[in-house]
Amino acid sequence: MHTPPPAATAGPPKKRVIVVDDSALIRKLLSQIINSQPDMEVVGVAPDPLVARELIRSLNPDVITLDIEMPKMDGLDFLDRLMRLRPMPVVMVSTLTARGSDATLRALELGAVDYVAKPAFDIEHGLAEYAIEITDKIRHAAVARIRQRVATGGAVLPALGNRLASTEKLIIIGASTGGTEAIKEVLMRMPPDCPGILITQHMPEGFTKSFAARLNTLCRIAVSEAEHNERILPGHAYIAPGHSHLLLKKSGANYMTELSQGPPVNRHRPAVDVLFRSAAQYAGPNSVGVILTGMGKDGAAGMLEMKQAGSRNIAQDEASCVVFGMPKEAIARGGADEIVPLSAIAERVLALVRSGGSHAIRV
Repeated sequence: MHTPPPAATAGPPKKRVIVVDDSALIRKLLSQIINSQPDMEVVGVAPDPLVARELIRSLNPDVITLDIEMPKMDGLDFLDRLMRLRPMPVVMVSTLTARGSDATLRALELGAVDYVAKPAFDIEHGLAEYAIEITDKIRHAAVARIRQRVATGGAVLPALGNRLASTEKLIIIGASTGGTEAIKEVLMRMPPDCPGILITQHMPEGFTKSFAARLNTLCRIAVSEAEHNERILPGHAYIAPGHSHLLLKKSGANYMTELSQGPPVNRHRPAVDVLFRSAAQYAGPNSVGVILTGMGKDGAAGMLEMKQAGSRNIAQDEASCVVFGMPKEAIARGGADEIVPLSAIAERVLALVRSGGSHAIRV
C-alpha cells in the first residue's frame, strides 16, 4: 500500500508590516527589502497617515514603518494618536539631519521602538547593510514590549554628601533599543553631586548631540556629547558620539575620556563592550556598570570583564525592558550582580556608590 508523504509543516507566521511614507520610491525600496526576508512581508503601503489609519484597522499589522515628514498629518502627530489609542510596534524612518534627529528623539519619547535612517539611493553599495539593519529592527520591534506612555523620571535622589566618594567612583552605562528613554529615566533622578557617568547608546552620528542636549535640559546634572581628552567630573554625564567608540582612561589621578574611530565591535561604533572593557582596565572596583534595554549581545562580554576587575554591575530586568537582549546576555554570562527594574536603577546605583558595592545582591 502506498503511504503518502507527510504534509509539509507550516513555519511560524510571517511578521506583517505596513510601510507608511509619502515617497513612492521609499515605499517600493522598503517593500522589496522586507519581502525578500523569509519571516516578514509587507501587507500594505500608505502615502500618508490617513490611509495608514484605515490599513491598520483592516490589516492588523505586527509592525509599521513610519516616515516623519508627510502630507495631511505629521508623522509625530499620527504616532502620538496611535500610541494613545492603539499602541503597537513602530519603527521610524528618519532623515539624518539635526531637525530629523530632534524629531526622531521625540518619536522615541512618544513610544516608537526604534528608528532607521532614510535610505540613500545614490549609495548602492550600502544597500545590503541597510537591509540587514532595518529587517533586524523590524524583527525586534515585533516582539518588543509596547506600553502606553507614562511619566518618566521621578524625584531627584538625595545628594551623596560625600565628595570623595563621588570623585573616585564612576557609573558606566550601555544601552541600545529602547535605551534613550531608559537612560533619561536614570539620569533624571541623579543628584548634582553624583559620580561622573559614561554612556554608550547605539545611535548614528548626528543624533547623539541632540540626545545629549535634550537630556541636559531635563536633568539636574550636566549632560553632553563626549569629546576627546575630557576630564570626567562629578555631576556630569558623557554620551559617546555616534561616530566614535567612547573609552575611559587615566591621566595621573584623573579619569579622562578617549574617543576612537576603531572598527565596529558587535557591528556597532560606538560599542558598549569597548566602553565596559576600558572601565574594567582603568576603574575596576571604583565603577558601577549598568546594562539597559537593547537587542543583541553588545556589552555582555565587557560587563563580565568589569565584574572580574571588581566592579558591581546591574542589569535591567526583563519586565521593564523594551528588548531584553543585551541584559539577558549579560546575565547569562555572569556579568550582572543584580537584576533591577528600570524605576529602581538610579537609586540602586547610588546605594552601591555609597557602600562601595559591599551590599550587592548576587544573581
